[in-house]
Amino acid sequence: MENRKVSNLGNRFAEVAGRIGGEIHLQALRDTFAILMPFFVLAGLGTLLNSVLFPYIFSGTTLEQMQVWGSLVNNSTLNICGLLVAPICAYTLARHKNFQNAIGAAAIAIAALVTFMPVSNSIIPVGMEESVVVEGVVLFKNLGTQSMFAGVIVGLVVTEIFMKLANNKKIQIPMGDNVPPQVGKSFEAMIPTILTIAGCAIVSALLIVLVKMDLITLISTVIQEPLRKINTSLPGFLFIFTLGNLLFTFGIHQAVIFGTVLEPLLIANINDNALALSNGQVPPHILTKPFVTVFAQMGGTGCTISLLIAILIFSKYQASRRVGQLALAPGLFNINEPLIYGFPIVFNIPMMIPFIGIPFLFSVIGYVLTSIGFVAKTVVFIPWMTPPLISGYLATGGDWRAVIIQICLIALGTFIYLPFLKMSDAIAQKQAFAENN
Repeated sequence: MENRKVSNLGNRFAEVAGRIGGEIHLQALRDTFAILMPFFVLAGLGTLLNSVLFPYIFSGTTLEQMQVWGSLVNNSTLNICGLLVAPICAYTLARHKNFQNAIGAAAIAIAALVTFMPVSNSIIPVGMEESVVVEGVVLFKNLGTQSMFAGVIVGLVVTEIFMKLANNKKIQIPMGDNVPPQVGKSFEAMIPTILTIAGCAIVSALLIVLVKMDLITLISTVIQEPLRKINTSLPGFLFIFTLGNLLFTFGIHQAVIFGTVLEPLLIANINDNALALSNGQVPPHILTKPFVTVFAQMGGTGCTISLLIAILIFSKYQASRRVGQLALAPGLFNINEPLIYGFPIVFNIPMMIPFIGIPFLFSVIGYVLTSIGFVAKTVVFIPWMTPPLISGYLATGGDWRAVIIQICLIALGTFIYLPFLKMSDAIAQKQAFAENN
């Protein structure tokens, strides 16, 4: 009876979480960052080579010449990530809503983002101490990580406005069937395009004239930074991350919460760290996207690399061992769905406790060790499927202590999982015996 109540509660909880995760704007946001992942990985590679490898090999003028490559990589990835986010958000949202002119929505998002940029900028020229005001230029700071959250808002909101206008047949200019399809689409979208971009320009002009602040700076100051301080503080991170892991035990993928509420902010943090390192500055953030991979998701959500080791070494239940053997290869690359759904962990009450608790504990340990300077901050954006030990070394820019910490945490996690594994095996054997008899 108790198990049935837990199952019903879990089903209701999973249904609500599934509806939240299926929200079309959140889907578009997840798709956007999935598309941009190769750019951020390339930026991490550029930072690793520029700031870690090249200084060991080259020096003087040769080092400066080699680091030009990394600077160009940064310019084409981190320094324009806001400009990349806006059109991709627009395109993915339009596709999810089956809007026919998705590429037009992406183009309008770029134009809208530019209209919200400042018309003048204060810069300090090389060799001078006082700043000067320049006009007619766009700075990387208005295109990069500072504008990433603005890119998301512009990409989603402006696209919604454009699609509503474009679907209004009263303002379309029909050209008939005698013209090429793309020409016809352009004329149909002409008035909605003009109205959308002109409206954005009016809003931007009012902000600059009345508030003395452009929209990108306003969003960064009022929304992005306060939200990042809350969500990527240790308490905020632990709450959101643990909630995502709890969802996974009910069959709803952790990305429903983590991928939409937390991941974009953690990506912004690692981008800030990478830029700081490339500029010779101290990285400002502890909690980043690679931090999760290095400390809280070894083997996948729940740090299940430890569970795999516990199964293969200590479990005597053949069904568990077979699942562990099948899940080992993908588990080394942090793909643990075979274990989560095949062992299973979902709706398995004994396994829920370590699955949720171990990442919580490891996050705290990783945070404390990083904050006291025992291990370097994560500065390189690594792919989430990077195997444990390799991930720690690469993400911290070659700090061997991260590898030692990962080894210790994996061992600790194995012994934490062990009693719950024995309990789960015992329950599974009793259930199998009851079913067979």
